[in-house]
Amino acid sequence: MDRHYQNLVQKLEEITHLNGVMSTLGWDQEVMMPAGASEARAKQIAALAGVIHERMTDPALGDCLNELKEKNFDHLNEVERCNIREALHSYELETKVPKRLVQELAELGSRGQGIWVIARQENKFSDFAPVLKRFLELKTEWAQRISPELKPYDANIDLFERGTTMDMITPIFECLKQELIPLIEAIQSQPLQPDTSFLQGRFALDKQEALARAISQDIGFNIAQGRIDVSVHPFCGGSHPTDVRITTRYKDSDFIESLYSVIHETGHALYEQGRPHELGDVPASESLTMGIHESQSLFWERMVAQSKPFCSHYFDTIRAAFPENLKSADVDSFYRAINTCKPDLIRVEADEVTYPLHVILRYEIEKGLFEGSMRVDDLPEIWNESMQKYLGIKPPSDTLGVLQDSHWSGGAFGYFPSYTLGAMYACQFYNTLLREQPDTKKNIASGNFAPIKVWLNEKIHRQGRLYTPQELVQRVTGEALNPDHFIGYLKTKYGEIYQLG
Repeated sequence: MDRHYQNLVQKLEEITHLNGVMSTLGWDQEVMMPAGASEARAKQIAALAGVIHERMTDPALGDCLNELKEKNFDHLNEVERCNIREALHSYELETKVPKRLVQELAELGSRGQGIWVIARQENKFSDFAPVLKRFLELKTEWAQRISPELKPYDANIDLFERGTTMDMITPIFECLKQELIPLIEAIQSQPLQPDTSFLQGRFALDKQEALARAISQDIGFNIAQGRIDVSVHPFCGGSHPTDVRITTRYKDSDFIESLYSVIHETGHALYEQGRPHELGDVPASESLTMGIHESQSLFWERMVAQSKPFCSHYFDTIRAAFPENLKSADVDSFYRAINTCKPDLIRVEADEVTYPLHVILRYEIEKGLFEGSMRVDDLPEIWNESMQKYLGIKPPSDTLGVLQDSHWSGGAFGYFPSYTLGAMYACQFYNTLLREQPDTKKNIASGNFAPIKVWLNEKIHRQGRLYTPQELVQRVTGEALNPDHFIGYLKTKYGEIYQLG
């Protein structure tokens, strides 16, 4: 093997290992770290971010890449070409950003998370606003440095969905609004709504935890190489495919939230555990975009776990965990209850019909902030007005409104569109699976999830970063991303549940 390529792999693996340490520090901060350690942790994270940045901008790495770039790639295989391509992209981005900016973003993200948690608890958006304003300044500077040819918000979107811009997203989201708002109104106007009374009451937390853990492992989560813990906001983290950590949050008044949160994060975890790490800790073995990642979590949460066959398989188990609460329910009523379409204040608790409107609201706010048509101080009012317009409800507090998500506390602008792109990918992948494995619904009903996991491993997880999202979707499904799959799925499913004409 070319010595320059060997040198490149050695440098890339060291960077990956350092990023793994950073991920573990981030997980610890949200799960186990004492509250009083926030200042020290912010400095630790800033220092480590500086070290990683130095490795990623090392002139020796640049020299190595330049040597490889000048060579003929024909003698390299697909994985080697991918590693060089991804390393070049990353190096060109990182060398355009000064260490000072990298460290300030990292430290503000660490401090911002703590400030957000307290502001959310105390319902004080004004305490979080300065963090948001500073992030907008820093992320605008960052965007102008790395991609001066792009609009600042497009550069931020590109970080999560490479090659995707506002010009591509906005028409799709406008189409979704035109289709979903009338659908939601039609559902809400139906006189007979599903009975959800048996989902209310008190549900023992230990029973919730045991149920969630069991189902997570049933569908394929390798607990020997993972963990399930509690955090303010559910997430999937960890440092390597052999160390994947998911979290949820429990409320004794709602077991559905924690259960489906764990299933959602398990979808992310299965992607991480399914990556081709035998290729080495290099870019070719990493996951693709956030949209593809989200497609995997939504695939399991919505296409599988909210389906009638899944409910049929697990209903007796769930009722055994909460016998008094569910004594009057049956499979059909349970299926309808967990698929109720009802506008909710909280994005992570929203149903699959209303969820895209939560994403669109956030996308439009981020777009407005970067374009200068919206002010940070006005966000609570803008948020509430949009919720009223799209979903017909108004948050009674900032805690249940503009402060509910953790993303802005880390400066993750441009992330939200990935959720709805992921929902579209998930639906298109699932329809392809049904064509290729006609017994899928029978397998789900019998609790045989292995064929689904193997299909996802082979088609998506083990492909790493060999292809762009567009190429991957084309390879897997035989067509480009087509939102008609998603819209058709929602109209068919909820038309049947609510008996729409």
